[in-house]
Amino acid sequence: MVIGSGFGGLAAAVRLGARGYRVTVVEKLDAPGGRAYVHRQDGFTFDGGPTVITAPFLLEELWALAGRTLSDDVDLRPVTPFYRIRFHDGRTFDYTGDAEAMRREVARFAPEDVEGYERFVAKSEDIFKVGFEGLAHVPFSSWTDMARILPSMIKLESYRSVYGLVAKYVKSPELRQVMSFHPLLVGGNPFSTTSIYSLIAFLERRWGVHFPVGGTGALVQGLVGLVRGQGGSVRCGAEVKRIVLEGRRAVGVELVGGEVLPADVVVSNADSAWTYRYLVDPSARRTWTDEKIERTRYSMGLFVWYFGTNRKYEDVAHHTILLGPRYKGLLDDIFQRHVLADDFSLYLHRPTATDPSLAPEGCDGFYVLSPVPNLASGTDWNATAEPYRKAIEKMLGETILPGLERSIISSRVTHPLEFQDRLSSFRGAAFGMEPVLTQSAWFRPHNESEDIDRLYFVGAGTHPGAGVPGVLSSARVLDKVVPDVGALG
Repeated sequence: MVIGSGFGGLAAAVRLGARGYRVTVVEKLDAPGGRAYVHRQDGFTFDGGPTVITAPFLLEELWALAGRTLSDDVDLRPVTPFYRIRFHDGRTFDYTGDAEAMRREVARFAPEDVEGYERFVAKSEDIFKVGFEGLAHVPFSSWTDMARILPSMIKLESYRSVYGLVAKYVKSPELRQVMSFHPLLVGGNPFSTTSIYSLIAFLERRWGVHFPVGGTGALVQGLVGLVRGQGGSVRCGAEVKRIVLEGRRAVGVELVGGEVLPADVVVSNADSAWTYRYLVDPSARRTWTDEKIERTRYSMGLFVWYFGTNRKYEDVAHHTILLGPRYKGLLDDIFQRHVLADDFSLYLHRPTATDPSLAPEGCDGFYVLSPVPNLASGTDWNATAEPYRKAIEKMLGETILPGLERSIISSRVTHPLEFQDRLSSFRGAAFGMEPVLTQSAWFRPHNESEDIDRLYFVGAGTHPGAGVPGVLSSARVLDKVVPDVGALG
C-alpha cells in the first residue's frame, strides 16, 4: 500500500511492483501527481509543482524495471539556458551547462572570479561523487551509517552552508547569488543549508535540465501507466484517515470513508511529519513524538500564481529567476523571522517556450513562484493572497512581461494554507523538513520507520530530501530496506 501518488510514491510503486509486490496507490486528490498535480483551465495546462527535471537516468531506470523505455512514453527535451537570472538592476546571467559559455558569463560580471568559479565547479563535482553517487541511495537506518561518512563530510566541508562554500571561491556579490540559489529549489535557505547541496550545480551540468512535452504531468501519467502495466492500481479520491496497526506493525490503512485496506507493507509518500502526526497513533511513536514534530525546523512555504496571457512573450526564457533588491535579508525574513516581506524574489516558469501546446494558439502559459514563510508566520492567506498576487503582477509587468495586467485571461493561486489543507503539508511547508545538516541523512525521518514495523517513507520528507532526483532516489532506497516478498511472515 502506497499513500500518495507524487513522484516518490509512483516510483516506489514501480520498484515494488518489479519485485513481485501487488501494489495499490491511494491518493487523496481526484487525480494523481501530489505536488505534481495538473491544473487545466481556459485551454491552459498548468503543472502544479515540479518544473525542473534533472538526472533523467533515474526515470529511465524506472521504465526499464517495467520492461519499457522512457522515450516510448515521454518526450523529454533539454532546456537551455537552464535559468536566466535577472538581477534587480536589470542585468541578466544565462546559467547553462556549457562550460565555456559559463566562463564567459562569469568573466562578464567579474573576470577576477573565473578561476574561483572553476574551483567551485570542481568542488561541486567532488561533493556530487560522495553526496549523490555514494550516499543518495543509502538507507541511514543506524547512527553508525552516519558515523561512517563523517570523515568524508568533514573533508568536503559539509559543515559550511551552500552560500558559505560559494563565498570561499567567488567574491562578486552577484555571482555568489548565482552559484548559491539552488537550495531554494529543494526548500532550503542558502545561508543555512548544508553545502552537500552544492552537488546540484554539477548534477545539472552532467545531465542537463529537461522538460517533458505535455508538461510534468506527462511524467506522472507515464508512471501511472507503468504501475497499472505491472498489475498495480492507483485509486484517486481515497484519503487515508489512519495507518492501521497491530501492536507496532503496519497492517494496512483506513480511508476517511471507513474502508480498511489490508497490506503487508505500507509506504508513505505523504509528508513525513504529517504522516507521523496525524496518521500514526501517538502511543506507537517513540521517536517522532508530537513534541519532536512540533520543534523540528520546516522549509519555507510557496506562493504560486498560475496565469495565461492572450499574447506571447517570445523573449522570456523557459526558466527565469528574478532576484529582488535583498538576498540575505529576504531569506532571513522567510526562514528566521517568519514574516511576509513587502519585497520578493521570483521564479518564473514559461513552459510554452518549449511546448506551445500547453496554451491556446497565440497565448503563453506561466507559473510564478515566490518563496514565503510557512504557516508559522501566522499570515492570513485568505486575506493576503490577492494583494500579494497583484504586487507580483505589477513587478512582472514593470520588468519582463510588459502589458501583463491587460493580457491575463486565466489565473489561479496556491499558497501555504492550501499546501496544508489540500496537500497535507505540515505547517504548509512546501518541501517538508528544512535541509540543514542536523536534519539530513540519519537525522531525517528514516526511509524505514524508526517507530513502526513495515512502514516505509519516500518523498521530500525522508532521505535524501526534496527535488525530483531526491524523491526518486528515496524510492531507490526501498530496494535495500523493504524485504523480498518471499521473506514476509
